[in-house]
Amino acid sequence: MDDNLYRQRAAERALDYVENGMAIGLGTGSTASFMLRGLAARLAEGRLQRIVGVPTSEQTAALARELGIPLTTLDQHPILDLALDGADEVDPHLRLIKGLGGAMLREKIVAASAERFIVMASVSKRVQRLGERSPLPVEVVAFGVPLCMRRLAALGAEPVLRRDRTGSPFVTDEGHMILDCHFGVIADPEALAAAICAIPGVVAHGLFLGMASLAVIAGPDGVVELWADS
Repeated sequence: MDDNLYRQRAAERALDYVENGMAIGLGTGSTASFMLRGLAARLAEGRLQRIVGVPTSEQTAALARELGIPLTTLDQHPILDLALDGADEVDPHLRLIKGLGGAMLREKIVAASAERFIVMASVSKRVQRLGERSPLPVEVVAFGVPLCMRRLAALGAEPVLRRDRTGSPFVTDEGHMILDCHFGVIADPEALAAAICAIPGVVAHGLFLGMASLAVIAGPDGVVELWADS
């Protein structure tokens, strides 16, 4: 199974929803990178015109500039037409776990600013219940790490402070830390999200609930589109 090929196919299908003149959210991660390259190609070919994007990370912003994709800000475009991003897990109700790329706070702000949020993923990201494969990232202020770790453990998690390649604590674009929380299967994502948000020091978590309108999933049998519950 070539997971990268499936991610590319999902990204290309999601780009079919981009129309001329749109302001769109540009996600972060490997699948989003395929989307950015596909978007740049369509702009260069003239298939798409007058597109501007709001990047969800400095990494995405740098790649978009390199590819010649025009960028804007939420100050200039507070309401986006569309947001395109990947996910670490997608359940049958289009509830997501995101954040393994370290950009979930900006990703969530951008997705919430968009009229429609489309998720792009390979079939390997589909799960029956969230938490089957991925830890749940929780972004916290550095001062609150000890408290947040205790409170998250009390909720049933095994929290681990994320570190970068040098062994130092990973720091997000907003200057925060990330705790990767191993809950196992999450029985009630909505209740867990509320409980995590109540912990002082938590800035964001990787549960994206009721946000995605469409998931584009690619696998060996082709590309399928899953719409949110009506």
